[in-house]
Amino acid sequence: MYQVYLGLGSNLGDRLENLSRAIEEIRTLFAIDAVSSIYETEPVEMENSNSFLNISVAIKTENDPPLLLVQLKKIEKKFGRRANSHLEPRTIDIDILMYRGLAYDDHIVRVPHPELGHRRFALEPLCEIAPTAVHPTLEKTIASLLRNCRDRHKVMRTEYHLNQTVLH
Repeated sequence: MYQVYLGLGSNLGDRLENLSRAIEEIRTLFAIDAVSSIYETEPVEMENSNSFLNISVAIKTENDPPLLLVQLKKIEKKFGRRANSHLEPRTIDIDILMYRGLAYDDHIVRVPHPELGHRRFALEPLCEIAPTAVHPTLEKTIASLLRNCRDRHKVMRTEYHLNQTVLH
């Protein structure tokens, strides 16, 4: 059984509802161990785009990274996400940030996420739920990566709350 950390983001439509519905979809497939607070974040590498709401989610799965990616892409597709829409606004984006204790790289997926150590919008919520988790290739804790992150894009913890039924 793997402990996996996901990053979810939305900057189109009802962002809070999109996150809630995505967690509901994830819960139908996996046990959810933790959900971070919601962060409002400045888009990275996207011009003229709405700000994102981002969270991190810890799940348990027996699936290897390629199979998990396929399942997550199906959820994104339910929300109208198109393939190859990397730098476009989206109702939901679900990234595999990290498998605890596992590095994996093939032509389909790289784990941990290759940009994790450089993206404050991913590190802030992940640090909230897994500060002592060790990045398997950089061999540093998430808290340490966040402290040393040079990304200066705006990341603010919000007062927004997910629907309580989603969390239980």
